[in-house]
Amino acid sequence: MLLKLILLFTIVPIVELAILLRLSSYIGVGYTLLIVFFTGIMGAYLARSEGKGVIRRIKLEMAQGRMPGDELINGLCVIVGGALLLTPGIFTDVIGFSLVIPVTRAAIKSTVRSKMKRMIEEGTFMFYFRK
Repeated sequence: MLLKLILLFTIVPIVELAILLRLSSYIGVGYTLLIVFFTGIMGAYLARSEGKGVIRRIKLEMAQGRMPGDELINGLCVIVGGALLLTPGIFTDVIGFSLVIPVTRAAIKSTVRSKMKRMIEEGTFMFYFRK
């Protein structure tokens, strides 16, 4: 797991830098910086509005006495997507927008749900409560 994280935190920035350098050679440095700035602002706004909707739906389901399993996965996707959208870069923005936008989030949510179900069945999913 540690090796995967090390690779993630070294390869993703290198890929982002390569994409940004290539993009700036086509459209210029100013427009590239403008795109990065604009996607950060739009991502933060979108993540905030989607997050508020998820929280509202979680409260509604809990008030009706149901476990908000799907909405908790939605919330996880929105949090991770929002963090990726605030990270400068095109690659992370594409992944972040796909996690925050409800239409694309549905496909990702089903993948996360099936992976979590498999981990629970195998006994590799651990969840701890702290007091």
